[in-house]
Amino acid sequence: MLRMILNVAIVVLLLVRSVGVVHAEDKSELKQPPGVGAKAPAFALNDLDGNSVSLADQLKHGPIVLVVLHGYPGYQCPICTKQFGELMGTAKKFAEAKATVVFVYPGSAADLGKHAKEFVGGRTFPENYRFVTDPDFTFTEMYKLRWNAPHETAYPSSFVVDKHGVIQFAKVSHSHGDRASGGELLEALTKLSN
Repeated sequence: MLRMILNVAIVVLLLVRSVGVVHAEDKSELKQPPGVGAKAPAFALNDLDGNSVSLADQLKHGPIVLVVLHGYPGYQCPICTKQFGELMGTAKKFAEAKATVVFVYPGSAADLGKHAKEFVGGRTFPENYRFVTDPDFTFTEMYKLRWNAPHETAYPSSFVVDKHGVIQFAKVSHSHGDRASGGELLEALTKLSN
């Protein structure tokens, strides 16, 4: 009987150890932002009205252009403002490509909604555009985009995710500039339909 208990204990220890190894391997895969060919990590964030916006729900309508803004590091980023304005100005082209554009605005939870509304400036969003906040960097950490330095928030990034949830375009800026343009994102969407 003691021998059987010892054998069971050894098997349990081996199983626990192997699960731990698999878990560690999973973590190692997440040391950098997801790239082309990777499955986009699932998320659900709230828009400015408190409505949940999830990757799964948005993919039901077609591909997604996911734009991670610099957010609120203590000021409104002028390069984000410029990128946001350009993408708002090309909304019709994104609609023609049957894509949903999701802007992610990260920052500390305190007053993030207020700062996000200041950033948006009262604009009305086209039907295929979503603007969500990422309080306390939950999404940003998950996507490995946290720019963890004084007066920083997230690395500005853009992803094109096909209707199957696979990333077909990825651009992560490790500076304030070098953002994906509307033209680059639309070109990536065009390749999805070919």
